Amino acid sequence: MPFPRHAAIFVLAGLALCSAASGVAAQGAKPDPLSRFQSSLVTPPAPAQITLRQSVYVPAYSSLVGSGGQARLDLAVTLSVRNTSATLPLVIEHIDYYDTAGNLVQHYVPGAVAVRPFGTIEILIPPDDIRGGTGANFIVDWGATQPISEPVIEAVMVGSSGNRGFAFISPGRPIHVPGK
Repeated sequence: MPFPRHAAIFVLAGLALCSAASGVAAQGAKPDPLSRFQSSLVTPPAPAQITLRQSVYVPAYSSLVGSGGQARLDLAVTLSVRNTSATLPLVIEHIDYYDTAGNLVQHYVPGAVAVRPFGTIEILIPPDDIRGGTGANFIVDWGATQPISEPVIEAVMVGSSGNRGFAFISPGRPIHVPGK
């Protein structure tokens, strides 16, 4: 079956992003993860104005184990947070990255940020950052000042093995307590 053109472009773009991110990591610099998305951000409302809140769990696969546990494939992970509202900002209060054991690896949002209507922000974990392991995940806490359409929050994993590139998506899931 032929590889769809848009999928090939997506994989190549992801690999290019991985290479660029690896170069920054190799230089030892830690840029602001949201600096590329300043045009997506607006001034956040005061915390007291946020009346709606939700936490989303996003599985992220920064490494996969194969060959009976004998081989590890490291992947680039992009957490994408997309505001689906046409009129209201989406407030991101926290983005935290956890490893396989459930230990906090890194906080990615130092304070609340607001994503403009239809805006997007992303957090990139380069393939050489294996701190998350095979069971990595993000917790994204978001809010709004009034009812808003739920954002699309997902992780996109990109990698290559030999001469083959691939990508897959892991959707976020709202954290709900059964029976409540």
